[in-house]
Amino acid sequence: MKTLRARLLILASACLLGGSLLADITVRGSDTMVILAQKWAEVYMSQHPGVKIQVTGGGTGTGFAALQNQQTDLCNASRPIRPQEIANCIKAFGRRPKEYRVALDGLSVYVNAANPIRELTLAQLEQIFTGRLRNWKDLGGPDAPIILYSRENSSGTYEFFKEHVLQGKDFAAHAQTLQGTAQVLQAVSRETHGIGYGGAAYGAGAKHLHIKKDADSPAIEPSEETVVSATYPIARSLFIYVNPALEKGDLAAYLKWIRSDAGQAVVKDVGYYPLPPDARAR
Repeated sequence: MKTLRARLLILASACLLGGSLLADITVRGSDTMVILAQKWAEVYMSQHPGVKIQVTGGGTGTGFAALQNQQTDLCNASRPIRPQEIANCIKAFGRRPKEYRVALDGLSVYVNAANPIRELTLAQLEQIFTGRLRNWKDLGGPDAPIILYSRENSSGTYEFFKEHVLQGKDFAAHAQTLQGTAQVLQAVSRETHGIGYGGAAYGAGAKHLHIKKDADSPAIEPSEETVVSATYPIARSLFIYVNPALEKGDLAAYLKWIRSDAGQAVVKDVGYYPLPPDARAR
């Protein structure tokens, strides 16, 4: 297993280091999905030693750019593809990319473990991340400034949060931009008065808040039950996009495996939520 993991790490870092290792399948995009994509690759390569899978992140927007430039086989995305991205792909390779839902996520809001706040409404989150609320005492917490941690604007998680929580408004200028959810969690775990957001699989070192749709609604914890039922207010799907012309051989088999019971077991093992069986059939 150590040999396999070393091989995976070499493949995953090859393009970041400017290397030219050949891979049967290249995967690029969402940083939120990196740990899931790497685990999928690790498990699949252990069962199919003749297949090499190269995984890199960079953000959902970066993944779509690579897909339309035909620099990756698969694009991981933590948001749906946009009309302009579809148009760019059609212009580049003559087809609309094929979309696969591959997992579910309860986009989580994280605070330091020492923070007494346990729940917030979507409206309060909007006020916090746009800078209208700047002290925890206004939310029933300590008299201390709220330290904001956000994602870079190429991130699908950034775009999803901006659209569904901030209602399209800009993030506060004083929000600190970090490259990935893992960095957001590290920052929040160190900063007593910090708050950030990211995928459910990255919760170690901080605590996630229960989220209320509005002041009169119950506070909902992100869990498999609440995400699958969409009762958690900021549940979302995670996607893979592919040029249909490439969907054959090893690549087609890999996509089929990802949505199989075995591939979906990896989703749960990593900390995201598997697709219901009826969703896999579509």
